[in-house]
Amino acid sequence: MTEVKVSHRRFGRRAIKAFFRQFLSHGGAWVGLSALTFFLVLAAVPGLLVGPLETAATATGDFLARPDSQHLLGTDEVGRDVLNLVVHGARISLMIALMATAISLIVGTTVGMTSGYLGGWPDVWLMRITDFFFIVPSFLLALVITPMVLEVVGRGREILGFRPSLFVIVVVIGLTSWSFIARIVRSQTLSLRERQFVDRARVAGSNDLSIMVRHILPNLVPQVAANGGLVVANAIFTETALSFLGLGDPLQPSWGTELFLAQQAGAASVGAWWYFGAPGLCVLIVSLSFVLIGNALDDTFNPRRRVIP
Repeated sequence: MTEVKVSHRRFGRRAIKAFFRQFLSHGGAWVGLSALTFFLVLAAVPGLLVGPLETAATATGDFLARPDSQHLLGTDEVGRDVLNLVVHGARISLMIALMATAISLIVGTTVGMTSGYLGGWPDVWLMRITDFFFIVPSFLLALVITPMVLEVVGRGREILGFRPSLFVIVVVIGLTSWSFIARIVRSQTLSLRERQFVDRARVAGSNDLSIMVRHILPNLVPQVAANGGLVVANAIFTETALSFLGLGDPLQPSWGTELFLAQQAGAASVGAWWYFGAPGLCVLIVSLSFVLIGNALDDTFNPRRRVIP
């Protein structure tokens, strides 16, 4: 009995080592992980590079000043240090994107797995709902729903520790961008439910919920993780676009809010490229990082996509 446990443990270690070896051999994985780690560290510990957010305002009154040794990314229209705003904005933007992605993955996986496994009328109705969210652009839905929900919730109170606007944006993005994952999970579930290990579980007396959770879901994790990068990138762009249109929280600096303030100040018309360029570049780099990591995971989990030199 002891020997069996040891051999299983060795197999597990061997499989994990093989996975990381294959994953890290992908050039895009290194680029994506390096850039993402940098931004995650800044979001978690902004004091490594800048001071507290309250110190962003300057005493010199340099409005829309160009980058120099004192302000590496210049200042905004009221004299605040742009680098300070960008670094502190990373926390809000990444928090919203990751939490919205978690909601999307949970909803999409649940709908897709339930639809693919049960079949019949649950499959028909769930896929009709999924098709609606798939056909209508998620950003358009979020743009229509967010103002209405904000009006209902109100901006004057906090929910679960978040300001209402941030909480609403997280939920709206999460509930409007799950259809992509649901369709992928359903197609995988249709294949998995015909496998022998599912038949053996049925014969052993397992109910449908137990089979889906214990046998099908673990086999869906690689596919969901590989496509999660695209969901995060979409969430970042959606949050940025909503905040740019004025639906964000002006008291909580995110990259989208900074772009909104830069547009309000006419930064583009006066040539203050650093004001809108810095947060815009951060959005692009972080989104690209998640896409590269997702592609690397897809190549690792799917041997047919690997490029053999």
